[in-house]
Amino acid sequence: MKIVTLGEIMLRLSPAGLNNRFVQAEQFDVVYGGGEANVAVSCANYGHDAYFVTKLPSHEIGQSALNALRRYGVHTDYIARGGNRLGIYYLESGSAMRPSKVIYDRAGSSIAEASVEDFDFDAIMEGADWFHWSGITPAISDKAAELTRLACEAAKRHGATVSVDLNFRKKLWTKEKAQSIMRPLMQYVDVCIGNEEDAELCLGFKPEADVEGGKTDAEGYKEIFRQMKEQFGFKYVISTLRESFSASHNGWKAMIYNGEEFYVSKRYDILPIVDRVGGGDSFSGGVIHGLLTKPTQGEALEFAVAASALKHTINGDFNLVSAQEVEALAGGDGSGRVQR
Repeated sequence: MKIVTLGEIMLRLSPAGLNNRFVQAEQFDVVYGGGEANVAVSCANYGHDAYFVTKLPSHEIGQSALNALRRYGVHTDYIARGGNRLGIYYLESGSAMRPSKVIYDRAGSSIAEASVEDFDFDAIMEGADWFHWSGITPAISDKAAELTRLACEAAKRHGATVSVDLNFRKKLWTKEKAQSIMRPLMQYVDVCIGNEEDAELCLGFKPEADVEGGKTDAEGYKEIFRQMKEQFGFKYVISTLRESFSASHNGWKAMIYNGEEFYVSKRYDILPIVDRVGGGDSFSGGVIHGLLTKPTQGEALEFAVAASALKHTINGDFNLVSAQEVEALAGGDGSGRVQR
């Protein structure tokens, strides 16, 4: 299957050492990642032809980001080169009651300044089975929002399924700006993925659920899912349900609705968390693989939730697991015993 994602890949810098704070840092560990790039890596690991679309500077740091994608089998044929810089984000990993922190340094990045002439979206979407984007991309800049719209239009012309991870980022835009851009883009979307905060801030829908208090019954989401599907014509509405007990301990499950059936996945108790960043992207990658290969939406969702649970055990943005490893966990093997 040909899967296309569009977005920004960034240089991630984290204080070296276990859970060190920014003010303690004397050196930084380097990895690369970003929402849709992370999804592309997951899909490539599951055996799909995954293509990531972005623009990277022509210098060596841009090449290093491109090499990180190639290392895990992502096709880079449609990546434009040029512009002044690669976006950077700094990550301070939290622990116990101390939350993780992210500081962005991404203004003026190559993809934020990219133009329509950098991409031939009809050529990119030729033969594509699936196109995925997230709310982070149109939040980067008005130019990136226009690229997102053009990519969605091309994907629909070529018959690809379009999915979105709503992924609201308050450091990038306000809820008013988000809704003014995101709501019109929903006309192109078949599969809508997000959590309760994303749905409220990006689309203006608020489920009756107290996630912080651990009250995440499906009943609180059913009516809002129906309304979202009715208003935007989604084929599937999907929400992740995270219970954040601490930075090191989360509960994790999800829910899917196809207009006929609500399905709630099994719940995973993730303790300790190694790296939460990229957890939502690994879920989106699992959703894409699941809906393309599984006979029921329930099986697709169980694959996605298991994939994301495993990502929480892996350092870095990318979810470096195979479909077989995900299937083993989804099938009930969560013992962590050594495999010999």
